[in-house]
Amino acid sequence: MVKNRVVCYFSASQSEQPIIFRLARDYDLVINIIKADINPQKEGYLVVELSGDKQSYENGLNYLRDLGVRVEPLSQTVVWHEDVCIQCGACTSFCPTGALVITDRETMEVTFDNEKCIVCAMCLDCCPTRAVELHFEVA
Repeated sequence: MVKNRVVCYFSASQSEQPIIFRLARDYDLVINIIKADINPQKEGYLVVELSGDKQSYENGLNYLRDLGVRVEPLSQTVVWHEDVCIQCGACTSFCPTGALVITDRETMEVTFDNEKCIVCAMCLDCCPTRAVELHFEVA
C-alpha cells in the first residue's frame, strides 16, 4: 500500500476533465483532497493524498502525467518550534484540521500533530513569536 501527498498543477483545459473520478474508478485509488486553488482562468493546483497498491499508484501518476498535469511530491512542511511558543493559542483558532490544538485549557498548552497538517499556512501570520515556520524539503 502506497500513500503519498502530491501537488497537481493544472492548465485550464485539464481542469475541465474528470481527472479525480478517473483516478478513483480506473486506478482504484483513494483520493483525499487536501487543498485546491483554481483561478478565474481555470488554472491552478490541487494538493491530494493518494493511496492504493503500488502498481495502481504508479499507473495513476502516469495517467496524470500523460494528460500533461505536472505532478510533484508535496515538498513543504510546517515546523512548530515548541521552545519558541508562548502557548497563547492564537494558531489553534486558525488551524482548519486540528493539527494545532490546545490540549489543556487550564495551562493553555498547545500541541502540534504534523500528520493532521495540510500545509495551508494559515497559522504562520497569527503567531506572535514566529514559532510556526514553513520549510521546504530538499528533494
